[in-house]
Amino acid sequence: MKLRKSRILREVRSGQVSTCVKINLSDPRVIELCGLAGFSTVWLCLEHVPNDWQAIENAVRAAKIYDMDVIVRVSRGSYSDYIRPFECDATGVMIPHVESARQAMEIVDFCRFTPLGRRALDGGNVDGAFCQVPVNEYLEHANLERFLILQIESPEGLRNVEEIAAVPGFDFLLFGAGDFAHRIGKPGQYTCPEVESARRRVEAAAAANGKRCMSVGLMADAATLKDRGYAIVNLASDVVGLGTYLANQQSSFVREPSLSDKVSLYSSAPADEEEVLAK
Repeated sequence: MKLRKSRILREVRSGQVSTCVKINLSDPRVIELCGLAGFSTVWLCLEHVPNDWQAIENAVRAAKIYDMDVIVRVSRGSYSDYIRPFECDATGVMIPHVESARQAMEIVDFCRFTPLGRRALDGGNVDGAFCQVPVNEYLEHANLERFLILQIESPEGLRNVEEIAAVPGFDFLLFGAGDFAHRIGKPGQYTCPEVESARRRVEAAAAANGKRCMSVGLMADAATLKDRGYAIVNLASDVVGLGTYLANQQSSFVREPSLSDKVSLYSSAPADEEEVLAK
């Protein structure tokens, strides 16, 4: 029985930058669309989105068809909240609002098997092939082919980011510009000097401790982001993309057409509904 390895870790180890889509919708067909587009991973959320565990499992199944990883941002809670995505066979777990080295060490302790941590052992879920692999193989695979992302998104977290980054056993830091800007009294100002300075400090702390970064958006070109230590770049969001598409379609339909629009419409009318949707 062969356990699936992480695509992101494979790409990172070969020097590539992995691409990601943030997913809020629970239909696994959205995951398949991301796979068809060639993304490395999808990012699901249990912190702000009312997903349930069955939706997470179905998303993971859909992603694996296209050899995509799944990152799940958990809600802050007990160790069970942190390890359950792994037991659904997600490849990465993201933990929000990490503010101290002590919290980082506790997260690693919860999520890594011995000798890296003290994660509770089951093995009877899909990540352990339902007990169809030897336990030592399962433990080794979980420690080598699954990853942890810690979010720094508060002044307290930034103040301790060097100590957090020095904690062994996790892989990536993600700077949450939205929450950080809000916490310093500048909501929505994601590129103001204070926020940009904080972002650079997180990048430096990661680099100094052999960690890599994940970005929420495309802040620069791929080569620049790679030079700054980014290994995972989130490029899109399902709700933003769908919302923009729908608004554009509605706007283009209800506005008064120009003469050139009318000529174009009647000279090259699409043959059927599928052709319209394809455009």
